[in-house]
Amino acid sequence: MVTIGSRIATLCGVVVLVALLPWLSGQDPALALLRARSAEQNPSEEALQAIRQSLGLDQGPLALMWHWLQGIFRGDPGVSWVSGRPILDGMLSAASVSLTLMALALLAAFVIAICLTLPTIYHGLRGNAYRSSGTLAVAMTALPEFLLASILLLIGAVWLRWLPPFGWQGFSYTILPALSLAIPAGGYLGRLLSDALTQVFTEPWVATWSVAGISRFHITLAVMKRALTTVLPMIGLVMVSLTGGAIAVEKVFAIPGLGRATLGAAIAKDVPTLQLGILLILLFAFVVGISVNLLKALLLGRALHQGAMPMPKESDVTVSQSTRWLPLLCLAFLAAVMLFGLGRDPYNIAFMRLEPPSLALPFGADAMGRDLLARVAHGSLYTCLLAVTVSLLCLVIGFIIGQWPRLMAGPIEVANALPPVISGLLIAAVYGPGLFGATLAVVLVSWAPLAAHAAALTTEVKARPYIQMLPLIGVGVVRRNLCYVLPAVVKPLLRHAMLRVPGLALALASLGFLGLGAMPPSPEWGRILAEGMPYIERSYWVVLAPSLALIVLSVFAVSATNVFSHKRR
Repeated sequence: MVTIGSRIATLCGVVVLVALLPWLSGQDPALALLRARSAEQNPSEEALQAIRQSLGLDQGPLALMWHWLQGIFRGDPGVSWVSGRPILDGMLSAASVSLTLMALALLAAFVIAICLTLPTIYHGLRGNAYRSSGTLAVAMTALPEFLLASILLLIGAVWLRWLPPFGWQGFSYTILPALSLAIPAGGYLGRLLSDALTQVFTEPWVATWSVAGISRFHITLAVMKRALTTVLPMIGLVMVSLTGGAIAVEKVFAIPGLGRATLGAAIAKDVPTLQLGILLILLFAFVVGISVNLLKALLLGRALHQGAMPMPKESDVTVSQSTRWLPLLCLAFLAAVMLFGLGRDPYNIAFMRLEPPSLALPFGADAMGRDLLARVAHGSLYTCLLAVTVSLLCLVIGFIIGQWPRLMAGPIEVANALPPVISGLLIAAVYGPGLFGATLAVVLVSWAPLAAHAAALTTEVKARPYIQMLPLIGVGVVRRNLCYVLPAVVKPLLRHAMLRVPGLALALASLGFLGLGAMPPSPEWGRILAEGMPYIERSYWVVLAPSLALIVLSVFAVSATNVFSHKRR
């Protein structure tokens, strides 16, 4: 009941916030609608008053929200403020398109994740709890959906002509968009599942089963089942977050999906359409959250309630010798870029447009003739420091909120369901565009996966026998959480936070690209990437440099965390 109440209260709060959006922005809703319908029409007082009366804006936000809620209960969410047509059928059709796309993407992501965990399973069955560097998985998470969508569109539809370039008319139209969503999601899930499998292989029962002669196939199934209990909340959040990632993919491939329709409504301030879009997204998030919780309870059985969860031995986890050199190589690359690029001018237009790389211009020039090496080097401090800072802040928030998983179930699912773009639009409507607003928008929604992971880890740690015995020897709640629970969950949670660094950098970049964050001509990596996207077909180097920098940053963050928290093999 606590969990259901949390979801209902959070849903109501978000709906109220969206309903009040035109008034929170301090702008006249009638004026915004007039400009959305006809930018050239004269905004006379008579025209504005006619809009207010026709839509009920003169009654105030509370009355308008009450009429909208009555319509929802009757199955009539109203008409679009911009087009004047009913919105229910169109949004339900868009939701069905998005659900189909997300289902295919999730299936492909699972296949990718399983393939990435094969080395961990192989070493674990041989008695070695081994954690790889995860370079391939991290590189997948560092590639943004809009870049992957453009590359796949260029290769699969333009160069090879194997698949259609855009539209939604059959199965062949879903392959490229689904892969664009599946590759980052598969890398993310693969890394988390590999980390969970490594810890499960250190639990005593695995060695007992091996000594008892149980087949490796059955051990593998049992280890996968045990690891899924930790990763299940993240799987649910990935399913929901695909809605936000689908916005860019739906835009690139011209797919009439829910994310694209909701974003368009937010930009046009079409409040009824925006409300229905967010309502459908949140309902999907709540259904997934309930299903994941039920499945986790079935997998764990009575061990969770009886305090019989096995305790892994983190000290038994090893990393290879080659893995220890990986963060040093990444750091050397980033240092070399800054060393040779900080002395160059990132704003000076001194070269030919889209000039290819050369000895004098190692990374080439962008579409305006600016030195890409200089722009990547000067943007490294901004991108790296801000992304890592936001990640650590989300880690702290996620751990604190994760201590109350039932009470905070609603806010966790809602924060994960809202993409940073929608959050950025809401923040920009209140505070205006800028770096602070973009950072706040990303923080408001990016703590949710870490909170879900922290809740899952904390629940399992508290169900271990030695934790159950602490109150008997006089250990209080505060001391238990700080001295016993926190050390047990901080390492996997920190690796998770570092895995999210590239995603946070790209979220900040996407807000800047939409005019909600860092403004031009800021040499920020995501902005450099977005500015080079229109020229990727004929000048690949305009996206190669920032993409490579994001991948190296991601690999460095995750591999350094692995090395510093484990012993040498």
